[in-house]
Amino acid sequence: MNSETLQLGKEVGVPQRPEDAVLDPVPNPHPDVNYVARYVAPEFTSLCPVTGQPDFAHLVIDYVPDQFLVESKSLKLFLTSFRNHGAFHEGCTIDIAKRIVETIKPRWLRIGGYWYPRGGIPIDVFWQTGVLPEGTWVPDQGVPPYRGRG
Repeated sequence: MNSETLQLGKEVGVPQRPEDAVLDPVPNPHPDVNYVARYVAPEFTSLCPVTGQPDFAHLVIDYVPDQFLVESKSLKLFLTSFRNHGAFHEGCTIDIAKRIVETIKPRWLRIGGYWYPRGGIPIDVFWQTGVLPEGTWVPDQGVPPYRGRG
């Protein structure tokens, strides 16, 4: 990792596509401890690959870091790059998780993609890598099932 390549503290534009986005790893200050870091993106957006209409999700990303953390500005830019990206809910959710895993190689990662209804059906997508390290506490993601106005 080279601090000169980090986006933090620099003026950078929003990547036009997720493939163009850079996720910056930063050193974990406590690699000797199993702990959970959580990122929440309650206003994630992408596009329906069929209609081009916007899709909205509440993402919750939990991970147990090893040697690196994901630098939050780079994560925000990466997530924002999906705004003009056409993909199904399942594709966006899993692509985000796999990219984080590829970049920082956490001990464990879980993502919950809580998508708002499309065609009257909310779609929730969940994925995790392996088993949570023994003795690590991870809270519930805290996102209730979609209930509409009922």
